[in-house]
Amino acid sequence: MSKVELIGLKKIYDNGVEAVHDFNLEIEDGEFVVLVGPSGCGKTTTLRMIAGLEDITSGKLVIDGKDVTTVPPKDRDIAFVFQNYALYSHMTVYQNMAFSLILRRENSNLIHKKVLAAAEILGLKDQLNKKPKQLSGGQRQRVAIGRAIVRNPKLFLFDEPLSNLDAKLRNAMRRELLLLHQKLQATIVYVTHDQLEALTLADKIVCMSMGHVQQIGTPLDLYYRPRNLFVASFIGLPPMNFFDVKVKEDRITSPYFEIVLDEERRKLLRGYVGKTIVLGVRPENIHEHGDIPLVVSNNENLGQNTLVHGHLKDQKLVCKFRRWTNYRPNDIINIGFDLDNIHFFDKDTTLAIR
Repeated sequence: MSKVELIGLKKIYDNGVEAVHDFNLEIEDGEFVVLVGPSGCGKTTTLRMIAGLEDITSGKLVIDGKDVTTVPPKDRDIAFVFQNYALYSHMTVYQNMAFSLILRRENSNLIHKKVLAAAEILGLKDQLNKKPKQLSGGQRQRVAIGRAIVRNPKLFLFDEPLSNLDAKLRNAMRRELLLLHQKLQATIVYVTHDQLEALTLADKIVCMSMGHVQQIGTPLDLYYRPRNLFVASFIGLPPMNFFDVKVKEDRITSPYFEIVLDEERRKLLRGYVGKTIVLGVRPENIHEHGDIPLVVSNNENLGQNTLVHGHLKDQKLVCKFRRWTNYRPNDIINIGFDLDNIHFFDKDTTLAIR
């Protein structure tokens, strides 16, 4: 497998739209990196630049120490797994998986061994003589992955490969992708708009918005130490709750609550006294024993957990309690925040205050 370096990558289309701005990233050998963000954020464009399917306007792409910025796609030794599988409908599973090796004129015995080995890994040995239309969506995606595996490429690229599957199949395929990565120790760059996929699959997440990298780090980094308001709002399901609060010498206040600050947080916010900042708290960091009155709107019972939707006066709020609740609309419950897990953000820069 390979180490990959993206150095100042930029993509500007002919109409002047700048889709990717100064993208810098180091991908270690065998690392599973996920690019995540909303539609139109530039993640797929970045993936296509790595593959050579989009020209790089400026910057440099280095694979295994070699500058491949202008190298044709076929010479980059990269396997691309598309969202829509891109299988040949008139070919069997075996033929689809073997096709690229046949084009490279590899030995037929070697091709057979590679296809059988990939089919074994992916649980496709009983499907090799079937056509794609005879397969389920999950099986078709495995065939597309198998077609990539047999090439033994330096780098695997996945473009939202699970988005066409139903929820049950997506969960199953996520587990299969993790097991596959463990077996192959492959270097993978994976694009998704689903932050749950990013959190469960990635060694490293790159969170993007409007062509800009917002934060790079481990899933735990982005979840527990979001760099700015965008990352805090995008990573996590349900998303973080936010409030504008006024900073005083020893406390923060809002129309909805008041929180006395301990010495550590007084020091942290000393430069913001008299100013308004943003407080963030995740739904699971809200408890049912406090002095903040919440008017319940409705419950979402999820088995072991319940999402309780409500409002503090005109401010909506979502709580996640670790039990089954039976609150009714307009019930009033008293909640509190886990003060060890609240976040502060500069209202002007949107950056986290640390």
